[in-house]
Amino acid sequence: MTNTSSPIAFLFPGQGSQVVGMGKELADNYPIARRTFEEADASLGYKLSQVCFEGPEEKLKLTEITQPAILTASIAAFRVLQEKGVTPQFVAGHSLGEYSAHVAAGTFTFADAVRTVRNRGKYMQEAVPVGVGAMAAILGMTLDKVSALAREAAQGEVCDIGNINSPEQIVLSGNTGAITRAIALATQRGAKKAVNLPVSAPFHCSLMQPAQDRLARDLAALSFRNPSCPIVCNVDAALVTQADAARDALIRQVTATVKWEPSVRLLIDRGATLFVEVGPAKVLWGLMRQIDRSKTSLSVADEASLQKTLAQVTTAA
Repeated sequence: MTNTSSPIAFLFPGQGSQVVGMGKELADNYPIARRTFEEADASLGYKLSQVCFEGPEEKLKLTEITQPAILTASIAAFRVLQEKGVTPQFVAGHSLGEYSAHVAAGTFTFADAVRTVRNRGKYMQEAVPVGVGAMAAILGMTLDKVSALAREAAQGEVCDIGNINSPEQIVLSGNTGAITRAIALATQRGAKKAVNLPVSAPFHCSLMQPAQDRLARDLAALSFRNPSCPIVCNVDAALVTQADAARDALIRQVTATVKWEPSVRLLIDRGATLFVEVGPAKVLWGLMRQIDRSKTSLSVADEASLQKTLAQVTTAA
């Protein structure tokens, strides 16, 4: 299959996209997808595939299981697309998804990535005692206004911008008290919605520094290569083409803001018109519609979405 004449960007989802049953249909239908799950099982020393396919949901939601699970489901879908001749000119991933993007670009091996994100999840969970941190989504408020109320809500605690997801959605991360105050301020000041997120730790804020320090040691020991295609890194919303820059960006990412909207806008500026979310759920597909509805946005998570994407890519070629 030939690719489209305009650049394709593959987008890989992060934590929160997990769903029981993810990847099962592709694993049942495509040996390459099944082998991907088997490789994850062997790398981790337990049946991650069983948790992905059958649950229980409570187990799948444990951060150190969620992270390798989403990575594996995403790479299984990516490898099926690759086998069908669909290759990206750019890749990007939301938080955890940046690891999937690097596997797709060959920066490091899938087996190394699976083990690294298991530890990443563990370190992030252990960095802050349960109940001490929280995250909140603020909808329908500009970044400037959310930044201002975050500074006001902090009162000596941490209240950082965790994610810039779209023009409609900013996520705050920090101490529980500060996040509670921020929700109240956002509600008073006309946010469409301000709600706590069901997360087990305050990701992408300065409270994650202990996790970042531990992960830095793991990443330093990992073998990195220059990626085969440019990757947009979360932390800078900039293109990464070198191994050392990739490693540095993944380290800094743990405490830094996920600059997702600026990352997608960079891809648009570079000429990408076709965006394919590769992995479970359609979270990034939904954000894409908030960022720029004029671009073609597809997803691949199961047989139906795969066939729809293949049909559209062939038509556009």
